[in-house]
Amino acid sequence: MKIMDEALVAKEKFGLFNAINPNPKAFSKGRLAGIGISVKDNICVEGLPSTAGSAILSNYVPVFNATVIEKVLAEGGLIVGKTSQDEFGFGTFSVNIGKGLSMPKNPVDPNRSCGGSSGGAAGFTRFASAPHTALAESTGGSIACPAAFCGVAGFTPTYGRVSRFGLIDYANSLDKIGSMGKTVSKASLLLEILMGFDPRDSTSVNQPVPEISNAKPVLKGKTIGIVEEFFGDGIDSKVSKSCENALDAAKSAGAKVVSVSLSKNARFGVAAYYLIAMAETSTNLAKYCGMRFGQSLPLQGHFDDFFSRVRSEFFGAEAKRRVILGTFSRMSGYRDAYYLKALKARSALMKEYFEVFKHCDVVCHPTMPFVAPRFSDIKKLSPMQNYAADLCTVPANLGGFPHLSIPVKEVEKLPVGLMLTGKHFDELSVAEIGKGIESVVNP
Repeated sequence: MKIMDEALVAKEKFGLFNAINPNPKAFSKGRLAGIGISVKDNICVEGLPSTAGSAILSNYVPVFNATVIEKVLAEGGLIVGKTSQDEFGFGTFSVNIGKGLSMPKNPVDPNRSCGGSSGGAAGFTRFASAPHTALAESTGGSIACPAAFCGVAGFTPTYGRVSRFGLIDYANSLDKIGSMGKTVSKASLLLEILMGFDPRDSTSVNQPVPEISNAKPVLKGKTIGIVEEFFGDGIDSKVSKSCENALDAAKSAGAKVVSVSLSKNARFGVAAYYLIAMAETSTNLAKYCGMRFGQSLPLQGHFDDFFSRVRSEFFGAEAKRRVILGTFSRMSGYRDAYYLKALKARSALMKEYFEVFKHCDVVCHPTMPFVAPRFSDIKKLSPMQNYAADLCTVPANLGGFPHLSIPVKEVEKLPVGLMLTGKHFDELSVAEIGKGIESVVNP
């Protein structure tokens, strides 16, 4: 099968897979028949290693399928393999890779990052020529960011739209499974299939599923808000110009384009997100101690020493950093000052979106502040500079809003993404406007 041959090449040449399905099954019936589906490595597939990009799970092979895998198989999708990612999703550039696992390289330029944390998913979506869409996952921008860097469409649903049963958690109140495709239509088809209530997921929402796969390109009569804070300082001027040109084309096609402000999100979004995400991380990763889950070592000394040895051996540097910071923010002496304050900020930031959505169908801005960086430049960044790169993607994820990154005109032959964020449960408007902009940018 061509898609499997391409996956083997992508694994060898670009490190886009942690595991290839040794027994792929092709189906002739269903909406996904004939389409290869790659799966981010933090989504469980029965019989395939599911490491979440971490050495501590290097021997984990699930005996069950995640709900989203059940849905894919029911519609005839062919499971290609498990795509590479940042460890547990901890990263913007897919460089925080567990020992012995693959670091994905961008097929556009192998010296540059695919983005993170769903780097392998975006990279293979860009690379594959056979029919393919990708199962990806976002916590703070892990679908939109790599989609932008690789020049593909990445669709993240409203929080609770898609079941998280079978997802290896990063941060429970933020994790969302979504899709990637070469076009908005391809990403929308897979996402529509994934959506729907699941009683096995306590955060699953029982809402009617919109037919986004059949969405028509619509710009006339739609109001698009341009977020002024995400077109100014800190955003590469060429990236901003590419996105502005796309929105000018949308305006010429009949859309109403207005300027809006999300000043609180721009100022406090990254800080609030990382406090909440790291706090939830510290509890989610507590089970990987060598006794119940994950890799282990010979039992010696006190339990505390044993736990420390196991976690020191098998967690990467970024995982350790986030566990320590998350634990600190939840400690009794600091909980009110950090974690609870971040929760209050989250509510205030969501209210800012609600006010803007009284006048707009979607809000738009560059997905990322710059094009895919070189690995040599990423090495020079401090942890704080890494986190700051999530400026544009974090707010929508913190609020659980549906959002879509679509490719617009390249800058110096490197992809640029435009991000559209919609109201809760209004994936249909996001798809319509996304297809509309796609049609005028790439007629």
